[in-house]
Amino acid sequence: MKKKILIIEDNLEVRENTAEILGLSNYEVLTAENGKLGVELAINEIPDLIVCDIMMPVLDGYGVYHLLNKRKETAAIPFIFLTAKSEKADFRKGMEMGADDYITKPFDGIELLNAIEVRLKKNDRIREQLSGTEELNQFITDVRLSAKVELLSDEREVITYQKKQALYKPGQRPRAVFYVIKGKVKAWRTNDEGKEFITNIYGAGDFFGYAPILEDSNYTDEAEVLEASELMLIPKEDFIRFISQDVHTATTFIKILSKSVAEKEERLFNLAYNSLRKKVAYGLVQLLEKYRQQDPKATVLNLSRENMAQTIGIATESLIRTLADFKDEKLIDIQPGKIGILDEKKLRNLPF
Repeated sequence: MKKKILIIEDNLEVRENTAEILGLSNYEVLTAENGKLGVELAINEIPDLIVCDIMMPVLDGYGVYHLLNKRKETAAIPFIFLTAKSEKADFRKGMEMGADDYITKPFDGIELLNAIEVRLKKNDRIREQLSGTEELNQFITDVRLSAKVELLSDEREVITYQKKQALYKPGQRPRAVFYVIKGKVKAWRTNDEGKEFITNIYGAGDFFGYAPILEDSNYTDEAEVLEASELMLIPKEDFIRFISQDVHTATTFIKILSKSVAEKEERLFNLAYNSLRKKVAYGLVQLLEKYRQQDPKATVLNLSRENMAQTIGIATESLIRTLADFKDEKLIDIQPGKIGILDEKKLRNLPF
């Protein structure tokens, strides 16, 4: 079976010449003329390797790598940077980000083919080694469960909260870590002009409120219950003790923190680079994943337009107009206070 290679290059001549070289070498070749189209192709096609220019309009090569590296399905794809620059700083930045190789233009075909062959062989060896990692994956799962058993004891206090009930505000000292048993909670920040931005929506199975405890600081955001919810409160002292003394608990929260940082970075890139339509589509999909933590078959979002707009980071009016367009395109169904997702696949792969 032919290996699939994606070339992301804004220069037409370089793009076509590189594609011709790879095609003659029996590779299946995909091409994109800019970073945004390249990201879209990579997500849809999952190539075996990506060759990407750095200096491009719209979205540069570093942005492409960053976006793809944050997605589970594309993070492991071997990535080779192309650039006309030869400064040492460019090499350092590319390799520090985790790129597999770096080729300076102009290059000859043999140099490119050798780099690609080496990376593909290395990736194949890694896949073979990982094919027997079921026991490791089960161990990680057991660690997470073990940590939760310790933290989520039946003796912990469980409180029922009503819709719109406040949990904490900026400046307050944290007294406990929250764990969502049922329902949803929103956390947000407000700027100097009073504009709110929802930083996260927590659903069943989520921990929150632990960051200021780990930092020994006050809350910088505020949290409020979105719907009738049941929350377990883990006292600050217990949480610190488990983090300090129990390797299972520490491992679990390192993973949670890493995932949280990655999700926030992906949201920032969505805000910075994507079109309004793509921002809304991305936001709807992310919200749907949150709802599925409580109901794996969920297809309906029960969230006010204002809260939805604050989660995505756009004006409510812009959200409403875009939702109307999505309804006309039969991607969603709009009901009073609810949005039904009709075509999740198209929303996920919506063109930029």
